[in-house]
Amino acid sequence: MSYNSHSPPPLRHPVPTHPAYIPEPPSTPASPQGYQRFTSSPAPGSQPPQQQHQPHLQPYPTHVPAYTSPFQHSQPPMPPQYQTGMHGANMHQMQQPMQQQPQHSQADFGAWGLDGTTAQLGMQLGHSAVSAGQEYVQRNFGGILPSVKIEHYFNVSNSYVIRKLRLVLFPWMHRPWSRRPRAQGEWMPPREDINSPDLYIPVMAIVTYILLTGLHSGINAQFHPEILGESASRATAVVLLDFCFVKLGCYVLNISGSSQVIDLLAYGGYKFVGVILTLTAGFLGLEGPLWTVVFVYAFLANAFFLLRSLRAVVLPDASSVQPSHATATVTSAQRRRRITFLFLEAVTQILYMGWLLVPAGRSRIKK
Repeated sequence: MSYNSHSPPPLRHPVPTHPAYIPEPPSTPASPQGYQRFTSSPAPGSQPPQQQHQPHLQPYPTHVPAYTSPFQHSQPPMPPQYQTGMHGANMHQMQQPMQQQPQHSQADFGAWGLDGTTAQLGMQLGHSAVSAGQEYVQRNFGGILPSVKIEHYFNVSNSYVIRKLRLVLFPWMHRPWSRRPRAQGEWMPPREDINSPDLYIPVMAIVTYILLTGLHSGINAQFHPEILGESASRATAVVLLDFCFVKLGCYVLNISGSSQVIDLLAYGGYKFVGVILTLTAGFLGLEGPLWTVVFVYAFLANAFFLLRSLRAVVLPDASSVQPSHATATVTSAQRRRRITFLFLEAVTQILYMGWLLVPAGRSRIKK
């Protein structure tokens, strides 16, 4: 007996076919040079990307922000290599970075709903408004505060501050007292001339005085918020009174070519260094005669400092005036009156300093 068996045909697996060319994925924008990221592990035995001398293609940006600024550059067109399957003769052009595209382009105000003419008109109006404001301030307040560079008085250094504090507290052996002029009728900045007045030490001394007054009241259990305002008002009043007294004396004595307003304010602010020294002595527990000795010394040091510093203002000579100012001839009678005014200005410092120390003395009495 014969049986006819029909066996199935053998299975034939499809042979995988590979395309003739597979484009390499673009390099990561933030990756180092020569590094490329693959979706799968490279085939064994394949040459690393660093050794394949193939030009790196610059990735085409796939994300475009929804809201664009009028100052952004327009998106670059898609390179032809991506449109033609990256087959072309201009592959070397893809190696140029996008940063080499023009950086200065005209602002696109159309994204904000403005055309170029309207934007330019608005910018011109804003510039005109700023110029008009500056002219108004200069016309109305230029006579009160002269047009000087305030930053000149804050041009100090650490060494200058230390030497200046030493000069204010121990002015007895200092020589010379004349300021050093600079070219074009200006003075040397404070950091280059210790005799030049500055605003850094007076401003910091006033702030320190206000804080020390509040601290002194708090230690004696007498602090209230109004003390800070009273101390600030008292300090401002003292500076203004001293400034007005000096300016009035210069006007009465016909002293021309006097120093700038800021110079006189700076000289009047150095007295707070002596006041701080006296307050510190009170914190250290000095009372009675010892505290009085410290106060008298601080007054004498400040008075002598003002006598020597303001002498160039009240009695100017050829070595203490700016090159652009002529030296006026002073008679013997005028000289005597001016010296008397200098001594009067020095003596009034004890009144100012005593008034500034009234809160501390009042707290000491109540204690």
